[in-house]
Amino acid sequence: MKFLDEAKVYIRSGDGGAGSVSFHREKFIEFGGPDGGDGGRGGDVWIEAVNGLNTLIDFRFQQHFKGATGGHGMGRNRTGAKGESVTLKVPVGTQVFEEDKETLICDLTHEGERFRLAAGGNGGFGNAHFKSATNQAPRWANPGLEGEEKTIWLRLKLIADAGLVGLPNAGKSTFLATVTRARPKIANYPFTTLHPNLGVASIDGREFILADIPGLIEGAHEGVGIGDRFLGHVERTRVLLHLVSSLEEDVAGAYTTVRKELEAYDVALGEKQEIVALSQVDILDPETLKEKKAALEKASGGPVHAISAVAQIGMTEVQRELAAIIRAEEARLGITAPDPVEDRGRHDKWEP
Repeated sequence: MKFLDEAKVYIRSGDGGAGSVSFHREKFIEFGGPDGGDGGRGGDVWIEAVNGLNTLIDFRFQQHFKGATGGHGMGRNRTGAKGESVTLKVPVGTQVFEEDKETLICDLTHEGERFRLAAGGNGGFGNAHFKSATNQAPRWANPGLEGEEKTIWLRLKLIADAGLVGLPNAGKSTFLATVTRARPKIANYPFTTLHPNLGVASIDGREFILADIPGLIEGAHEGVGIGDRFLGHVERTRVLLHLVSSLEEDVAGAYTTVRKELEAYDVALGEKQEIVALSQVDILDPETLKEKKAALEKASGGPVHAISAVAQIGMTEVQRELAAIIRAEEARLGITAPDPVEDRGRHDKWEP
């Protein structure tokens, strides 16, 4: 399935039904009076976050959504039927913006969350609504109100616990493929990854979601390379894993380049907790590894993991540190995640 994280959509709620002009006609009742019913309300346009979707590709093939018009009122005080509403099904993590792409309408971060984007028009009053002692036979009714129409932008920001960042060919896709069942494209040339990939990593009986985005280069926040198009997908993460390839001549410069792009895109993104790792260390001799690790520690101002996804060096330690930070953030936010190890003992017929 093709990945699409932005879509332009036209929506229009249904018009309200017109009120009816009618008079009661029945044998032996000479003055039946007005009995025109009200029109029905037009259909609304809703948006709902559902599970099982991770792309907005459906909105490439359908960009127009309209609620149904309400039914017209009828005689004998019969109210018209309400117009059928329409619901846009989107992935969890979708944001809705006005046509200017800046004004946020809603942010759907939980499964089942709904928001009404456009309310249907009210139905018009029938002539029975206007009868009074001084106006016993009104011969008019109200038309239904028009529905709302607007153009909106849908923007998807994937929900993940940890995000992978780094220059192209830093080993992010290889790391993702090693610790999860995701199968991103891996090749020995820059920008192999053209869209974000998600995977579920498991360590010590606990799981967390890992997001891999295309590599960043200098000037990415201004649109150089693939640009900052996919940086929004790591905005919601609780921790970043910053990979720096040991093939880089200047590992400190490579680290600094990515950090500057993160901070230029969003100050909050630059302030996220970060784990720094020197990747692909299996190709280095011990002396060179020691020099590059020391240079990277000096640039980052903290400890650096030496890892290799191919040789399985340091992978467990990095995953455990990621999981520990994620658990600490969940505890700080009051989020209680189920313990898979404890849950297995609660069910006699548990299956992995």
